[in-house]
Amino acid sequence: MSFETEIPVRFAHVDAAGIVFYPRYFEMLNQVVEEWFERELGTSFRDLHVDGSHGVPAVRVETDFLRPSRLGDRLVFSLDVVALGRSRIELRVVATLGGEERVRVKLVLAYVSLSPMQSCAIPDALRARMEIFLVPEPEPS
Repeated sequence: MSFETEIPVRFAHVDAAGIVFYPRYFEMLNQVVEEWFERELGTSFRDLHVDGSHGVPAVRVETDFLRPSRLGDRLVFSLDVVALGRSRIELRVVATLGGEERVRVKLVLAYVSLSPMQSCAIPDALRARMEIFLVPEPEPS
């Protein structure tokens, strides 16, 4: 099962050429992860970071920018879990418009304690909710 959310391309996302300025995709990516945590995993980033003293920083991001996106486009972001380790969460996130891929991302997050800042095991209840989104990674084409 994939998590999906729509993000409209706003004026703040585009550059002078009228296309999404690539760092803005990383902000959108974080928004997708934050929405996934709150809507599907049952814990907001406030609950996780402030109340729970844990976090999920990115430790690796591989991105393919496939087609430009423009002001007014409504991008559909799809998130899948491709691997779960003790404290490692590997995600595949794809942004599309009308079925056409615009951006494809491999994102690795670490589940960490914020004090001290070190990796720790993903809690069993959270892991169980993440496993619902676990799909095998497709073979490279």
